[in-house]
Amino acid sequence: MTPGFGPGLVIPDLWQQEAVRALQQGKDVVVQAPTGSGKTYIFELLYPNLKTQAVFTVPTRALANDKLSEWRARGWDVGISTGDVALNLDAKVVVATLETQRGRFLRGEGPGLLVMDEFQMLGDPMRGVHYELAVALAPKATQLLFLSGSVANPQDVVAWLQRIGRDAVLVEHKTRPVPLEETDLSNLPDSQFVQSRSPSRTGGSFWPRMIGRVMRADLAPVLVFAPRRAAAEQIAQAIASALPVRDPLRLTPAQEATAGKSLTKLLRNRVAYHHSGLSYAARAGVVESLAKAGQLNVVVATMGLAAGINFSMRSVIVTDRRYFAGNFERQVEADELLQMFGRAGRRGLDEIGHALYTNDLPRLSDTKARQLRRAAQVDWPSLISVMHAAKHRGEQPFAAAVELTHSLFSVQRVPLGVEHSLETGPRPCGLWVTDERARFVRRGMIEMLNSREEWEAKPAAETVTLGRAFVRENNRWRRALTVPRMLDGIGTGNLCRLREQNHYGRELPVATVLASGEAALVKWLRKEITKKPAKNAERPMTMRAFSREQFETEVRTLLPDLVKPGTIVDWVMHGKLISIRLDYADVPVKAHIDSAGNALMDPPERKDLPDVCRTCDQLEYDKTVAIVNSPAYAWRHLGLVKPDGTPTSRGTIFSFFHGGEGLAVAAALEDETYPIDELVFDLANIRAGPRFAGEDAPMGGRLGILCQQIYGRADYPGYLAMGVPVQYGAGASEVVRALVADPRCKHKLTTELLRHGDIERALVEWRSILRHVVLAPAYPLSRWTELKAAAEELLHKTASPTSAVDLGTLIPLQQRA
Repeated sequence: MTPGFGPGLVIPDLWQQEAVRALQQGKDVVVQAPTGSGKTYIFELLYPNLKTQAVFTVPTRALANDKLSEWRARGWDVGISTGDVALNLDAKVVVATLETQRGRFLRGEGPGLLVMDEFQMLGDPMRGVHYELAVALAPKATQLLFLSGSVANPQDVVAWLQRIGRDAVLVEHKTRPVPLEETDLSNLPDSQFVQSRSPSRTGGSFWPRMIGRVMRADLAPVLVFAPRRAAAEQIAQAIASALPVRDPLRLTPAQEATAGKSLTKLLRNRVAYHHSGLSYAARAGVVESLAKAGQLNVVVATMGLAAGINFSMRSVIVTDRRYFAGNFERQVEADELLQMFGRAGRRGLDEIGHALYTNDLPRLSDTKARQLRRAAQVDWPSLISVMHAAKHRGEQPFAAAVELTHSLFSVQRVPLGVEHSLETGPRPCGLWVTDERARFVRRGMIEMLNSREEWEAKPAAETVTLGRAFVRENNRWRRALTVPRMLDGIGTGNLCRLREQNHYGRELPVATVLASGEAALVKWLRKEITKKPAKNAERPMTMRAFSREQFETEVRTLLPDLVKPGTIVDWVMHGKLISIRLDYADVPVKAHIDSAGNALMDPPERKDLPDVCRTCDQLEYDKTVAIVNSPAYAWRHLGLVKPDGTPTSRGTIFSFFHGGEGLAVAAALEDETYPIDELVFDLANIRAGPRFAGEDAPMGGRLGILCQQIYGRADYPGYLAMGVPVQYGAGASEVVRALVADPRCKHKLTTELLRHGDIERALVEWRSILRHVVLAPAYPLSRWTELKAAAEELLHKTASPTSAVDLGTLIPLQQRA
């Protein structure tokens, strides 16, 4: 891509021409070329002659908005689809995040040309499965253009495309348009304006001193990558405070209001920080616009936003190899480091780009291109969606899913856990998942000896009365109360035979008849009865002797409660001793009801193969195969599919979403007590991360608690962590609810940890989920229909924070380098 002979004319480089020719011949093209070399220009050369729609996918919303603004400024017919924003979707070109295109691919539809910018995302542990399935599902009529600057094995991607029946070629260019050199900051002389006072890396004068050297050596502007927000701000403030203000940057009142006091002060000194806590207007509309126009000498950006930066500077410094993503510390990969240093050197402005380092800072020699491999997971929702469609066509659902895995980015087969069953056919047990069937066989079936002396499956225990139960005694079944030991530990008194009941009970003394004819209570009864109030207040219950009439009215009526759980069935006299006889037939016990209807206590049992397994010709295989947690077993465990692979209602709802998000939505829809008008706001928690929870549990909130009740503390990488979707975080729903009620209250919601950018992002992600719900397929479930209606209403009621931001408005003074 070199300047031409006329004004504004640019002649494509030979490798760019080669890529265009291949596309014009109907081929799929994989382009591997360094960052900043002009890969996007290949697509731009195609625009005038596009006859069908092209979808240009990028990894982040920020890049999508940037491309939209750039191409709109050229007068292109361009739209955007990023989840929260969907504009002009019938345009000649649609800039999109790839996930928004999933639905059309699942329907067997696609654009004329699909461009995947930064196709190294195929190896991303979270999003790689979405890129992979998009390629596997894309119609053959959809042409593919892959662009990347950090893949070591692009030929493997070409081989994959060829393996799935595509005519694909590789265009590789290894020369950077602006050569990149490594420079040791310690070898540069100090600036006379900055003196060293402190070695601190995030404050003091370490970084002012280093940047002073950069400025003196004419290596600015410089892009500095810092691990955290706080570090980015501290470094930027230290630099701005220490450097002399020779040529202050003039800002408009609107820019100052957008940036805020703290950032405005830095910008006047041509220094800025760049992180996700900034509002979109401040980050993209002010900082990035000024950086692209060459108005800033220093930009300190967090590493987490490195993929969303679309501007270059003369030099780049990376301050650390570690950074935080949510609550987790991440290591910067070598290919990510390559992309960061790749931002050094502006084509047409710099002869050389500089990768700056000192002491233990990361350096250019630490970088390398990524050896692209598929992520460990498969795209569960897409596979289950394919299974749902197969079932409606009358096909075996699991077979459809396995067939799709043959198109994935892997020479080796990607196992789902049903392949053996598909080869051998259905089994009598009805189970298709290998892991489930192996567990079923090895767990075996517990059998019990029934009342007919036959073995049968042992059912769950039920509560019955002791009088109904049978026990095993001397190798035969007997009524439980005909066996004396069955009253051990039950009631008090002597064992006795109850004549009318024909089983054992107990006999308990209650009184002795005195010579006067009165009844004297025995000691145990006297203790118990003194606790009871007397019917006649003048006759205390502490008296030792009772007349016959008193005994009948004062004592006898109290006895039934005092002798529970026994029941008085008889009164007997042994000389002068009055006793009662107690029956325990109504005592509740646990027993197993056999096929004859008899309640058996502690029946003899044995472990045996289930009946359906005994004649199965796959028995030996199921007894010996290694048990792993396959995707298909996870689907069964989570209740997403039936034994034959037919998606359940939960599985169908799940298949409408990305990752584990549908698991939360399905769980909430199943809970009839969960109001839809609450759920529609609680959807904001699904992608919120831990930041909004504050000191509360990040997995809390009604939706998080419900997920853990249904899915336990299950961990499925990419789908569930501790039973909730991996990006779930409580607290965002309250913020979103407040913004919907009063859009002007955003400033009241910010804290030291919760910035404008965080609040905007929560609103953006929530709106993205709402749009996803609205555009998802209809399903015959009333609560799903209600949720779609509620989501559509709120989507129309709210606006994206990015929609009103003008990314290109700079005053003339700011447009001169």
